[in-house]
Amino acid sequence: MIKVLNAGLFSTIQDKGRFGFRNQGVPVSGAMDSISAFFANALLRNKEDAAVLEITLLGPKLLFETSTYFVLTGANLSPQLNEQSIVNYKVYLAEKGSVLSFGKLQEGYRTYLGIKDGFQSPKILGSRSFYANITEQNCLQKGDIFPITSNNNYIDTNAILKPPLFYKNAILEVYKGPEFDWFKEAEQTHFLTTPYRVSKKNNRMGYQLEGQKVTHQYSMITSPVLPGTVQLPPSGFPIVLMRDAQTTGGYPRIFQLTKKAICVLAQKKMGDEVRFGLVDA
Repeated sequence: MIKVLNAGLFSTIQDKGRFGFRNQGVPVSGAMDSISAFFANALLRNKEDAAVLEITLLGPKLLFETSTYFVLTGANLSPQLNEQSIVNYKVYLAEKGSVLSFGKLQEGYRTYLGIKDGFQSPKILGSRSFYANITEQNCLQKGDIFPITSNNNYIDTNAILKPPLFYKNAILEVYKGPEFDWFKEAEQTHFLTTPYRVSKKNNRMGYQLEGQKVTHQYSMITSPVLPGTVQLPPSGFPIVLMRDAQTTGGYPRIFQLTKKAICVLAQKKMGDEVRFGLVDA
């Protein structure tokens, strides 16, 4: 078991996501930064869909009640094992009774904790990903206990992966959205050349961006949207839908982020600057 001694700000168990239920209005969910989650499982030789813990901005304090291997990827939250500093992208053995804690955010926004064989929380609709109204809880709470596999089978803890720096990029790669051509050429150029900042309105459902706005009076029938869809409401400030996004929306869809760009944006916090960069389909 892993026991939560302190929950941190917003920590959730996530895997690759919940598929096959969008026609019933169920979001995909899954790790916001799927690249960092992938590296966590790869370093532990886990299956790709093994559940990890997604930690946002302020980390929890966790007690290992059984021995297991673990690794941290993504944002640097000054992690410590038994009050000794450790690094991301390196596998460690946590002995029974070990305590994992976190300190000040150094870079990025979301950290991923992978453990050998993954978190063994209940599967609902084919996924362990937390999501309000689908799973019993939407984030960690103090006192929670999560089952893990007791695993002392040797893993090479000497190997260390150089931290990927993809999330330091300020360019969000995008494809044209279905309604991109509704806008005038000058407005299209504006979308692709103007810097935006991440607003305080950002979460797993979506990121609202701030900057020079482009207002409009376009209306449309509610249409399908996906994680990474960039909508432009009449207010003129883009909203980028993320992993917990709804399945339909009624605002013009000006862009669609690439999978990599979703991961890049997932590591941005309030005030960080981003730009849209068009890629060939």
